[in-house]
Amino acid sequence: MAERDFFRDRLSEDDIRRLLAGRPAAELFSWKSPRAKAMGLSPEKPPPDDELMRLMAEEPYLIRRPIVVAGDRLIIGFDKKGIDEALG
Repeated sequence: MAERDFFRDRLSEDDIRRLLAGRPAAELFSWKSPRAKAMGLSPEKPPPDDELMRLMAEEPYLIRRPIVVAGDRLIIGFDKKGIDEALG
């Protein structure tokens, strides 16, 4: 299993795009982050995906954590059952 500290080794917009694999960027965005709130961002009126990906690449605190990739499965945020199942 590989780990990546994306605060030290930031995800690029391309990394985020590959990680999402067609899923909406809003799924990876940390709407409850104090930084998102300070920017006036809300899931009710989200910016376009490209803008969300740019913001997450610039500011890793805007990315929901943890992120677990197991095979073709992506688990975003704390989901104990999903993580346990993915990691077997």
